Order: sequence, then structure tokens, then C-alpha cells
Amino acid sequence: MAGFLEKLKALGKSGEADYSEVDLGQFEEMGNSSEIVLKVAELGKVEVLPEIKQEIYAGNIVLVDIAGLKRDKAALDRAIGELKKAVDDVSGDIAGIGDDLVVLVPNGIKIDREKVVGGKD
Repeated sequence: MAGFLEKLKALGKSGEADYSEVDLGQFEEMGNSSEIVLKVAELGKVEVLPEIKQEIYAGNIVLVDIAGLKRDKAALDRAIGELKKAVDDVSGDIAGIGDDLVVLVPNGIKIDREKVVGGKD
């Protein structure tokens, strides 16, 4: 996991453009894999969005910490919009967890928005 986070941090420092096109065709074979991996990402800068979107296109579950972008409302709104579009592209689902986390899931997994609570005796 540390390697993935380091890649995300390095990508954010590279000075690349805010937006990049992702070729969905390259993920068709990867999406057929029976192994689904839970990835964790920190969204401190919009430059890490392509890496996060690649993970959802690859069929993985991604837990995204958005706390680093909360100071910049416009950037946060744009990032969430791009993540929603990526999830729509793969017919997946997206949901917020608390104030700082967003979970992205691929096709075949549904997020139940009802909380699991214990019975009161």
C-alpha cells in the first residue's frame, strides 16, 4: 500500500495537467479478473485523479480520503464530479463515508446506504 501512496504523491508533484484522458479499452481485460482489491488513496491534489480513476476502471474498490482538498471547494467539487463520471463509466457506485472519505466500487458491487445498527435491548 505504501508504494501506491508514494506513486500518488509523486504524481501530484509532477506538475502534469489537471486533466487527462483515460483509454477505457486498456482496462477491458483487467475488468474480467475475478480478484477485486481494496485500494486506499489520498486526494490532496487533483493531479492524483487519473491514478484513482485507473483503479476503478481496473475493477478495484477505492477508499478515497478527500480531507486534503476540503480547503478548496471548487477543486473538491471538480474532483468528486470526475470520480462520479468514472464510476458511471463502469456502472459502479460512489458514496461518502463521514466527512472525509468517499468509497468507489465497480460494477457488481452495490453500496447499501443504510447503517448497520445493533438492536436496543
